Amino acid sequence: MNLLLAWNNAVLEAIRNVGKLPAPQSIRGGPPQVARSLGVIYSAAYDAWAAYDAVAKAAYSATPRRPLAQRTEPNRRKAVSQAIYRTLIDQFPIDVFAEPFRSQYLASLQALLANEGIAYGDPNVSATNPVGVGNLAADAVLAFRHGDHANQSGLYADTTAYAPVNHPMSVLLPSAVDAIRYPGRWQPITYLNDQHEAKTPGFIAPHWGAVKPFAMSSGSQFRPTTPPQNPLSQGYLDQAKHVVDVQSKLTLEQKVIAEYWADGPKSELPPGHWTEFAAFVAERDSLDLSATVKLYFALSNAILDASIATWDAKRTFDYVRPITAIRHLFRGKLLRAWGGPGKGIQDLPGEAWIPFQAATFPTPPFAEFTSGHSA
Repeated sequence: MNLLLAWNNAVLEAIRNVGKLPAPQSIRGGPPQVARSLGVIYSAAYDAWAAYDAVAKAAYSATPRRPLAQRTEPNRRKAVSQAIYRTLIDQFPIDVFAEPFRSQYLASLQALLANEGIAYGDPNVSATNPVGVGNLAADAVLAFRHGDHANQSGLYADTTAYAPVNHPMSVLLPSAVDAIRYPGRWQPITYLNDQHEAKTPGFIAPHWGAVKPFAMSSGSQFRPTTPPQNPLSQGYLDQAKHVVDVQSKLTLEQKVIAEYWADGPKSELPPGHWTEFAAFVAERDSLDLSATVKLYFALSNAILDASIATWDAKRTFDYVRPITAIRHLFRGKLLRAWGGPGKGIQDLPGEAWIPFQAATFPTPPFAEFTSGHSA
């Protein structure tokens, strides 16, 4: 298997399992946090690889280009592997996981390093040694990203004092008349998770628009100039009707597509999903290590910047999600709607409408506009 794809499998397993952890550790696995982690990991891989290329320029590292005699494939593999290992355990530390995954995670990292002849935990920082090049590349990326305003050291806790204007609404029962105070704004949702625990997640990373991007000038560079539909507008009603209509007519194929793209907790999430597409391309086209490193470097930093731009808009507009808008607009009316797992389409009161998503994760905990999946 392509070396980078083997490492990406380890990265994805860490992402899936961090989502299983209780708060606050599970916050490492939110969509924007995962986007950043991928950018960190594959930037370090690129910078380590660049030291052994004739023309590539590192993005973060100041490690001198290695002389021609050192630009061998084994050296590239060692440098890239060490850089990924170092940044991976920074983003998803081994000790945050519970057994049995903790031991599996450690063993997989040790095996990947051993396959390249690297001693686990090698602290070498000499530019004449490929392990040292990997460590230097990782150090440079981490030094920058630890100060990028993501607040990694604080487990990505909000730094903007954001507070929702709506009180939480339970998805388990029809919403009360006074449940939705501001129908154009984001609302926390209470539901039962897969452990049958009542959860009311807060807005994930409302400070994310301030994170230092890779290529953009700022998080607001691509902020939409046209705001989303006002709750008093025809457009607001039309978009709600559209969602209701689409859901009531879902075919089996469309349901499978929706489930495939759900990317909820304990999955690789949309950012990780994209690295699987990249793996498909790398295998389909038989890309070598150099081409795959460049692919993942470009892709992961595009994903990082997309997360920053998207979350800037989500925080700025603080816009309503469909469950709030539809329950507000169609209270007291019967809708043709999905009744829940195994219940199919039926007549439901508008105030009881639910999205076509797992009951244990009925809607993501952040504003709707703009769409993270689309970005």
